[in-house]
Amino acid sequence: MSDDFDSRLESAIERGRRRAEYQASEERRKELSEEDLKRLHASYRLSLSEKIEKAVHRVADHFPGFRTESLFGEDGWGEACYRDDLRLDAGRRSNLYSRLEIAIRPYSDLRVLDLKGKGTVLNREIFNRSFYAKIADVDPDEFAQLIDTWAIEYAELYAAKSSI
Repeated sequence: MSDDFDSRLESAIERGRRRAEYQASEERRKELSEEDLKRLHASYRLSLSEKIEKAVHRVADHFPGFRTESLFGEDGWGEACYRDDLRLDAGRRSNLYSRLEIAIRPYSDLRVLDLKGKGTVLNREIFNRSFYAKIADVDPDEFAQLIDTWAIEYAELYAAKSSI
């Protein structure tokens, strides 16, 4: 009887190991590979960069004197618009700098899609924001809405502060 017990015990242990291997392989299959995540990040970056470019250009088009520049590299991919104003008050000269910058940060080991936005009006930073989501859970529409919201908010704040 002990031979029967030993053989059943060995069979049970083997079934348990196979079950564990199957579950581990299923989890690996469900998780996106590193290359898949990089590819997905690049895809989102490209489509959202176009959205960023259009939004920033539309803001710049509404305010004469703004210049635009493309952003790419270590800080991310996106667009910025900026202007330098010279003010003379009672013979005193002052430079006033305004800038809107929106970009998607590069892929990192955090495996997130990271959107950053920065706004400066007349030498004062009015916002510095970041929004991120795991690459596998990204909703591109949510990121696109944020891009529009930040650009519109900047335009409103610039119009209010530069009119003074």
